[in-house]
Amino acid sequence: MGPSERIGAKRLVVGAHYGIGDFMIQRVTAVILATYTVVLFVGILMMPGFTYEAWRGVFTFSIGGFPLGQLLATLAFFSLGWHAYIGVRDIWMDYVKPTGIRLGLQVLTVLWLAGSVVYFVVILWGA
Repeated sequence: MGPSERIGAKRLVVGAHYGIGDFMIQRVTAVILATYTVVLFVGILMMPGFTYEAWRGVFTFSIGGFPLGQLLATLAFFSLGWHAYIGVRDIWMDYVKPTGIRLGLQVLTVLWLAGSVVYFVVILWGA
């Protein structure tokens, strides 16, 4: 295939090419995390005292019986997991060339992040 034949539909395409979808997910999760960080910071500043009950109240407050604190914390943690997965996956794909090792690292990354999210949900919603 000569250089002039690699134009249009017959072009040579290599690499991951996750493209705009992952780019947008990274940006959306970053905005969610930044917003939650501000909300968390304001919540900590408004705590009456630094006690266990006040700290727990930052994550478990409700508005009209709706567990807004838990939902916001869960959304932020899911966003953190997704954001981390995309970033670490791209690192493995860019810098680890042997396919078997790269696949193993990606599987370990998914298992670690999924386990972390499950552990977080059990802690936050369990008690």
